[in-house]
Amino acid sequence: MNSFGQLLRLTTFGESHGVAIGGVLDGLPSGVYIDEDFVRVEMQRRRPGQSKITTSRNEQDEVQFLSGVFEGCSTGTPIAFIIGNSNNRSGDYDNMRGVYRPSHADYVYDCKYGIRDHRGGGRSSARETAVRVCAGALAKLALKQLGIEVLAYTSQVGDIALDCDYTKYNIYETENNAVRCPDAEKAAEMEQLILDVKRDGDTIGGVVTCVVKGVPAGLGEPLYAKLTSSLAHAMLSINAAKGFEYGNGFDAATGRGSQQNDIFHNVLGEIKTASNNSGGIQGGISNGNDIYFRVAFKPVATLLMEQATVKSTGEETVLQAKGRHDPCVVPRAVPVVEAMTALVILDNYLIDRARKGLFL
Repeated sequence: MNSFGQLLRLTTFGESHGVAIGGVLDGLPSGVYIDEDFVRVEMQRRRPGQSKITTSRNEQDEVQFLSGVFEGCSTGTPIAFIIGNSNNRSGDYDNMRGVYRPSHADYVYDCKYGIRDHRGGGRSSARETAVRVCAGALAKLALKQLGIEVLAYTSQVGDIALDCDYTKYNIYETENNAVRCPDAEKAAEMEQLILDVKRDGDTIGGVVTCVVKGVPAGLGEPLYAKLTSSLAHAMLSINAAKGFEYGNGFDAATGRGSQQNDIFHNVLGEIKTASNNSGGIQGGISNGNDIYFRVAFKPVATLLMEQATVKSTGEETVLQAKGRHDPCVVPRAVPVVEAMTALVILDNYLIDRARKGLFL
């Protein structure tokens, strides 16, 4: 399953230490202005080596479009693109060739395929998410024409967390710091925590909050392709993602219906809700309010300290990992969450328009 989406479908290829990674985005409508400067900025937000709290691997992540773009616009045909791997150091992984790294995909890839690329995790590496960000940037450009905006930010690192209510923050300030947190004071605390963890050779996790503005009511296909399940599928396909909740999420389990229900009102002839505890989605269908959700990410599994493990032969051993790794994946996960969200929203928009016999 190297493809994602229905009418808007992304297929990715490549490994962490291969010649290149890339993708084919099929189903993007014709006539979408492809702003390559915007795509470049999005890629820079995810790329490694961007700050002292990320991996030092220094890939430029320049995108080369091979098809589907003509005179600055999408043609409606498949958009193929590649992103070169130029700063890989495969030798750093020689001591892991026959060793299973704790909490990595090494063992299960061996079980499934009988062979694995030990260099940086191969296909299971988060390096593949660069392709998603490129495709997501194209989806964002299409959504922009529809007045839809996708914004994500770091809302928690370790035990340092923002209030769950995103409306209390100016999320347009997310890019003002390396952590991608809209609260400057909390961002400084988060950054220091990440640096402390990095110094210890350890890693730490956190939470990304995502908000989608301008989504019309009616997107989502019950019963088995609800907008919520599509978003959950997309988010949990991201490396290191461990949990997904939308609206009030798990907090809804502790309240009463009288506290949770979003009451309808007639506001100058338009139906509105007094609250948005549902997170912009009811019955699996968008209701016209802001969509918001949270994605939890675990600590990166590669630690720069000794860990007990076993070899592929079953022999017990101790692994001292080498290589360049993020002490916290969350800041670089922000643009990945946005990208996958944009792909889901645009795909559902196209599905809804097709069902109604309409076009962009």
